[in-house]
Amino acid sequence: MLLDALRELRGDAPAVVDARGATTWVELDDHVTRLVHALRDRGLEPGDCVVAMLGNQVELVELSLACGTGGWVLVPLNWHWVPREVAYVLADAEPAAVVVDGRFASVVAEAVAQVPVGVRIGVGDDRPEDFESWDELLASGRSDPVEDGVKGGPMFYTSGTTGHPKGVRSALTAVGGPPEMLTLMAHAMGPALGTPPVGPDDDEFPVQLVCGPTYHSAQWVFTVFTLLCGATVVLQHRFDAAELLELVDEHGITNLHLVPTQMSRLLDLPDERREAFDGGSLRSVLHGAAPCPPSVKRAVIEWWGPVVTEYYGGTEGGFLAVISAEEWLERPGSVGRPLPVVEVRIVGDDGCELAPGETGEIWFRNLLGSDFEYHRAPDKTAAAHREGGFGTLGDVGHLDEDGYLHLSDRKIDMVVSGGVNIYPAEVEGVLAEHPAVADVAVFGIPDDDMGESVHAAVSLRSGRSWDESLRAELDEWCRANLAGFKRPRSYEVHDELPRVEAGKLAKRQLRDPWWVGRDRSI
Repeated sequence: MLLDALRELRGDAPAVVDARGATTWVELDDHVTRLVHALRDRGLEPGDCVVAMLGNQVELVELSLACGTGGWVLVPLNWHWVPREVAYVLADAEPAAVVVDGRFASVVAEAVAQVPVGVRIGVGDDRPEDFESWDELLASGRSDPVEDGVKGGPMFYTSGTTGHPKGVRSALTAVGGPPEMLTLMAHAMGPALGTPPVGPDDDEFPVQLVCGPTYHSAQWVFTVFTLLCGATVVLQHRFDAAELLELVDEHGITNLHLVPTQMSRLLDLPDERREAFDGGSLRSVLHGAAPCPPSVKRAVIEWWGPVVTEYYGGTEGGFLAVISAEEWLERPGSVGRPLPVVEVRIVGDDGCELAPGETGEIWFRNLLGSDFEYHRAPDKTAAAHREGGFGTLGDVGHLDEDGYLHLSDRKIDMVVSGGVNIYPAEVEGVLAEHPAVADVAVFGIPDDDMGESVHAAVSLRSGRSWDESLRAELDEWCRANLAGFKRPRSYEVHDELPRVEAGKLAKRQLRDPWWVGRDRSI
């Protein structure tokens, strides 16, 4: 139901290209239809949840569209996670089905052994023995059109300030109504994504390259929504700067989404490789997810021209503000003006709205009425909202006299490393379980490549002293219990960590010295 018009328009042209080959629009439509029938035959009903640990591969796109047609909530899992992290989400989401690529099968199989899931599907030859084959699943589904589809959508889990991930539910997640509502959402966002919907009169079609993990909300949107606008989507499973340039020229990429660390890695390529890059097909390069060093952004604009656009937003609110290259060169450091459908207010500690130029917490609301909540976390949902339907991502900044937004700090306890959100409470909870650790505070410190890196301040239990052996022991402990990107990259040791009278960690006393001399503290 989602692909009828595009199948007729684009036919045997590539719809999705991944490391394993190309899938045409006709093939994609057939696979989605068969998936819906096959999963219904296995007992899935509207509102059920489907958890998936898949890479940047066509199966993730097919499953996303099947969930959008069958009325199911898709939960994409971070494929860096360890079994403990996966098991938590399985218990929280209570999925009716789980899908895993063979590359990640051992992690999911161990988690499913702890939290059983009824329908288990594996992609590729390396699937666990008790997982049904993806190919067999597809073959079992009927090819007749789905006449009674129901809109479903994704729910992304973000790590939580309480130490456990929380699912973010929004209008995108909501189950009910016709599947075409998902297409309407994609078409509404298309211009902001750089891919306005195509039509019968078009003779050139956009080609979107996605080089970040599609378990993140932004990358999922740049994959599925640009596809629903008619773009061919090229998927790079793991970011590689040199390969990215090859893909752009090979496939005539018109649209690209990056995070600042990826931009930095591209600039680090040898001069001869950069000079060999044509890039003439590029029409729109969007970047976001983390603050971009001005020197990096300026260098990319000088290299690729004014096609570079920055956005500010998050899983909870989507795109909130956008700034073109020309505007940014006039106001370096700004993340743009709020979109026409978004209202932004800067609020002080007293809860009152602040004037232009004054710094406070950033609150937003969508004027079309869409909102968000955290799955099974009413207290966290309430804390992220205020009167009038305003929500917050926990960032601090100001609006200038012309209405442009500037970020300066982060109110919530979070580290953004390489464009990925990491919540210190989760890392602290793991380290606190180690028998050598008496107290721990985790926070972000400056990193010229990643933006921030995870740093841990610890005090040790009596009888333990810091040395390379204990450092290795803590690294191994974190390796067993946390995804690699969450593990501390550095440590500092204190006799006692600073705490206020109420017992709460005075983390600012530990973090602030690392940011002295910088114009922002994120």
